[in-house]
Amino acid sequence: MSEVKSKSFIVLVFMIAVLSLPVTILAHGDVQPQQVDIEGLEPLGDEWRETNPYSPDDPIAVQIGKIAYNTNCARCHGIDAMSGGFSPDLRELPKGDRGDQWYIEPTRAGVIRNGKEYMPAYEGLMQQEAMWAIRTWLLTLPAPE
Repeated sequence: MSEVKSKSFIVLVFMIAVLSLPVTILAHGDVQPQQVDIEGLEPLGDEWRETNPYSPDDPIAVQIGKIAYNTNCARCHGIDAMSGGFSPDLRELPKGDRGDQWYIEPTRAGVIRNGKEYMPAYEGLMQQEAMWAIRTWLLTLPAPE
């Protein structure tokens, strides 16, 4: 009798996993970038910066970055940037100029692999100031363990 219950439990778990897979995949899909209120941030102009102009010590940049992240990035990259495995864990980006470049290039241009959009291009949809504010907020988070 316990072997039958064990097999039934395994079948149930498998069915739940299979049935929830389409929901998980679709939830990760079509993200529409949202504008961000950047009032209070130093204007950066039209020329794109290669490195982050804001400091993690700037509370306005950090707060705007957190709001912008939660509005535009958390759906795929996870709450508090703790990825669930579908998208890169942004807490793992290197600090400094190298990390800035790793961050800003795909954020501006998006990520497309094999013709499928994995991340939308935010250039033209989100201000440079908002993108760098997100990076600034990310720099305040502890690295994953």
